[in-house]
Amino acid sequence: MIEDTMTLLSLLGRIMRYFLLRPETLFLLCISLALWSYFFHTDEVKTIVKSSRDAVKMVKGKVAEMMQNERFGGLDVLDAEFSKTWEFKTHNVAVYSIQGRRDHMEDRFEVLADTVNKTHPSIFGVFDGHGGEAAADFAKTRLPEALRQQLLIYERERERDREKDREKADRKERSGLSYPSILEQQILNVDREMLDKLSASYNEAGTTCLVALLSDKELTVANVGDSRGVLCDKNGNAVPLSHDHKPYQLKERKRIKKAGGFISFNGSWRVQGILAMSRSLGDYPLKNLNVVIPDPDIMSFDLDKLQPQFMILASDGLWDTFSNEEAVRYIRERLDEPHFGAKSIVLQSFYRGCPDNITVMVVKFKGKAGEH
Repeated sequence: MIEDTMTLLSLLGRIMRYFLLRPETLFLLCISLALWSYFFHTDEVKTIVKSSRDAVKMVKGKVAEMMQNERFGGLDVLDAEFSKTWEFKTHNVAVYSIQGRRDHMEDRFEVLADTVNKTHPSIFGVFDGHGGEAAADFAKTRLPEALRQQLLIYERERERDREKDREKADRKERSGLSYPSILEQQILNVDREMLDKLSASYNEAGTTCLVALLSDKELTVANVGDSRGVLCDKNGNAVPLSHDHKPYQLKERKRIKKAGGFISFNGSWRVQGILAMSRSLGDYPLKNLNVVIPDPDIMSFDLDKLQPQFMILASDGLWDTFSNEEAVRYIRERLDEPHFGAKSIVLQSFYRGCPDNITVMVVKFKGKAGEH
C-alpha cells in the first residue's frame, strides 16, 4: 500500500514537472496573472510601473552625475551647480564663497590692503546678509572704505606725532584714538547710514559684520552677529578671534528682556521669534524696538606673542558644520593648496549638509614669527 502511494506521488510529480514547468506553461501563467492584475488591481499596477520608471530615472541621473564628475574632475563640477560662486586670491589671502542650497546669495566679503607702502593696516571683512542682499551689499561697499579713509588719517597723525615731541604723542594717546575705537566708531556710523537708507524703502534686511585690521605687530577684530574668526597660533592651536552674538546667551537674553523684548525657539532661538542673532547691522524694525543692537565686540592680539600661521574669517555656513579646532586642523593640512584650503573646506561644509551660503577667507602669515 505504501509503495503504491509513493509510486502515485512520483508519477504526479513527473507530470507536474513536465506540464507546469515547461516554458509555454510559465509564459501563459504570467500572461494570466498580468491580465488579472490589470483588471482587478489597476491602481497597484500603475503605482508599481511609476515607481519603476522613477527608479530608472534616478539611476540614469546618478550615472550621468558620475560621468560628469569624471569628465570635469571631481570637485570642480560643483562650480556649475551654484548660480553664484565668488573667488578671490592674492599672495597671502584667499576667499571662496558659494551660494550653496539657498535660493539667493547674501554673503559678501572685502579685502583692502596696501602691502607695498603700508599706509594703513590691511582690512578684511565678511558680511553675512539676511532678509535680502541690501544690508550686506551696503556694509561691503561702505565700511571697508570708511575704515581705510579714517585709518589713513590716523596713521598720518601718528607719524607726525613721532616726528615731534613725545608730549604731543602722549596727548594723542589720551585722546582715545586707536584701532578698536576707529572700528567701533565706523561700524556704528555705517549702521546709522544703513538704517536711514533701508528704512526709507521699508527694506528689513540686515547683516553680520566681521572685520579684522592687520598691522605689523597687532591684529584687531570687531564682530557683530554670528560670523566668526579663528586664528592658528605657532603651535597649531585654535585661538578664537570673536564670539557669536546669540539670543540664548545670558548677557544678550537679559539685555533683550530689559528692552521689553523676548526670545523664542523656532528651529533656533530667535529675537522676537524672528532673528537668530542678537546683534546685527540693519534690521530696522528690531532696531526700533531696541532689542537688536549694532554694538561690536572688539578684541586685540599681539602677533609677536602668538606668532600665527593663518587666520580664518567665515560666515556661519562654515561654523554650522565645523568647530574652531576642526577648521584650524583642516586648513593647516591644506595651506599649500591654491586657495590655502578655503575652497576645500567650503565644499566639505557643503557635503556635510550645510543649508546656508558659505564664505571662507583664509589669511596666511608668511613667517613663524608673525611676519606678514
